Amino acid sequence: MNTAIIIAGPTAAGKTGLAIRLAQHFGTRIISADSRQCYREISIGTAKPTPEQLAAVPHYFINSHSIKEQVSAGIYERLALGYAEEIFAHNPVAIVCGGTGLYIRAFAEGIDDMPAIPDAVRDHVRQAYADHGLAWLQAQLRERDPAFWAVAETENPHRLVRALEVLEATGQSITTFRTATRRERPFRIIKIGVTIPKPELHANIHLRVDQMMAEGLVEEVRAVLPYRTHNALQTVGYQEIFAYLDGHLTLPEAVTQIKDHTRQYAKRQLTWFTRDKAFQWFDPRGDDKILSYLQSQL
Repeated sequence: MNTAIIIAGPTAAGKTGLAIRLAQHFGTRIISADSRQCYREISIGTAKPTPEQLAAVPHYFINSHSIKEQVSAGIYERLALGYAEEIFAHNPVAIVCGGTGLYIRAFAEGIDDMPAIPDAVRDHVRQAYADHGLAWLQAQLRERDPAFWAVAETENPHRLVRALEVLEATGQSITTFRTATRRERPFRIIKIGVTIPKPELHANIHLRVDQMMAEGLVEEVRAVLPYRTHNALQTVGYQEIFAYLDGHLTLPEAVTQIKDHTRQYAKRQLTWFTRDKAFQWFDPRGDDKILSYLQSQL
């Protein structure tokens, strides 16, 4: 039976390297499940696989879109299922790898259709968030959308901005559009979660941020300033450099915030994935154990 092996976990835990090794083992290809790496214009701040890694194994949904486009979880669902079908035409195993929990859920279970958000509403909400910050965003939703607030990731600005956009555009809570209808897939799914001890993960995050700065993150962010309200740029690594370019932070302060916010993001990723009891967790450096488990499932 055709099988999709999903590899998920926090940022900087070693997902990419493991995915490449597994893809080489099975002679197959990788579908990225990262909401930002699909954009050609942003590579440094998204920690894309290196050119050597991309050359080692064919990847889908890396450098596939322009920052001028908006890609949603619903769009990803349709694209990723098409990629899987293409892989299964030649190989019974596909690898799906990434840290965007909503995209992985969309691929595995389907996702509810959300209303289209007019550009004017999106720009208004995001500019207000940029002007007033997270506390304002939290207060808006706490007061105006208590149904969402009761189940919200209250420290996740991306989710909060999305909920406020839906509220502004439709007058309804985003929760009214969530049906939680699970769609069956015509292939088996095996979920592998990977992480490493917290001190090592935090060290990896700090090193990665320092490398991003050395590789030219500030210049990359400056180049996409015209698109700063884009979904993909409402995220760690870009918002802090925008604040620096706007004169609100010094560069060392921005770097410190990127490290702090990335650690917080990694914690939220772990919380998201550990809620799904279908994941079996491993140290990504334990290839033998992972392969042994996969062989027992295939």
